[in-house]
Amino acid sequence: MTETAFQAPKGVPDYLPPESAQFVTVRDGLLAAARRAGYGDVELPIFEDTALFARGVGESTDVVSKEMYTFADRGDRSVTLRPEGTAGVIRAVIQHRLDRGALPVKLCYSGPFFRYERPQAGRYRQLQQVGVEAIGVDDPALDAEVIAVADAGFRSLGLDGFRLELTSLGDDTCRPQYRELLQDYLFRLDLDEETRRRAEINPLRVLDDKRPHVREMTADAPVMLDHLSDSAKAHFETVQTHLQALGVPFVINPRMVRGLDYYTKTTFEFVHDGLGAQSGIGGGGRYDGLMRRLGGHDVSGIGFGLGVDRTVLALRAEGKTAGHTSSCDVYCIPSEPDAKVDIAVLAAELRRAGVRVDVAYGDRSLKAALKSADRTGASIALIADPGGTAVKVKSLTNGDQTEVAREGVVAEVVSRLG
Repeated sequence: MTETAFQAPKGVPDYLPPESAQFVTVRDGLLAAARRAGYGDVELPIFEDTALFARGVGESTDVVSKEMYTFADRGDRSVTLRPEGTAGVIRAVIQHRLDRGALPVKLCYSGPFFRYERPQAGRYRQLQQVGVEAIGVDDPALDAEVIAVADAGFRSLGLDGFRLELTSLGDDTCRPQYRELLQDYLFRLDLDEETRRRAEINPLRVLDDKRPHVREMTADAPVMLDHLSDSAKAHFETVQTHLQALGVPFVINPRMVRGLDYYTKTTFEFVHDGLGAQSGIGGGGRYDGLMRRLGGHDVSGIGFGLGVDRTVLALRAEGKTAGHTSSCDVYCIPSEPDAKVDIAVLAAELRRAGVRVDVAYGDRSLKAALKSADRTGASIALIADPGGTAVKVKSLTNGDQTEVAREGVVAEVVSRLG
């Protein structure tokens, strides 16, 4: 590597074949679970007005105060690479008046998000997520559906070593009293200046502190679940009833605190202990009031963000793979240069039939071409002679070879591949 060679930015992973196939399969599998539940695709800007995230995510969060990629554009406007997806979706719903039509508005999305953090396994500065948002209806059955969609997405990939942790963060009728109660408790502790300031702005964030001495001090802190209003408690109990009926296992975690300020009522996280310290593979919750804060109607919403990167790592931790490890199913080889046109036509016919096909280029010998075929992971090689009426069909798994009439090759290949 020379001194002038470029490298990817620190904390930004590359996904290259064949490993990239697993990344794509995980992303598409998580999206497919959402689409099956009626969520429509939305594509959002990579960057937005900085104020959108400051107001939507919360000034006191680490995301806004420490982790955002913010810069002035050429018009001297402050813009930020999106650190999460919900605020952008809400902005789009308000701007395009989707909340004035049929509710709930159900949207799904995927793509890169950006946070300036110390890079480590499972924690990247460019992270890839799949998300859903269901906006406009405050129904615990919808909360359960959102959670079940995430659970189904993970299981469709073969992942099973995770657990769903669930809690409620209350509503406007009980959160103010709980906030006062928690602050009274925290202000009696010997907190450092920064932690005390956090307790003044958002005391829940102190319960999320990972430092052992802080966790020890706050072990007996009051938790929101013990102080829910009657309506918030009934909402949470109904969510649990639906999840049980849907066969979605969960555990109650009364100390769960998500890293974003907008969560209310149902809040959840999917955890995989095989990932070590960065054990979260996805999570979300309800965000009543966020639409109003961003200038829209006062309607509720719920959603999640699932980590594609972390799901890939979780599958590896379980010794599992997802997706094709091969780049093609069939490898087409011209026996001589004059057969290249015939091979190109045959490859095109197979691709139209839905078969993944690659072709030997560069006038290589048959032996060299077959070695290339093995490297692609193809299971079948097709060898054509110039102007021939038959094509050799060679199994790359057992070496068997037969000749098939040219007009029957596509049907033969499709039959073999099932």
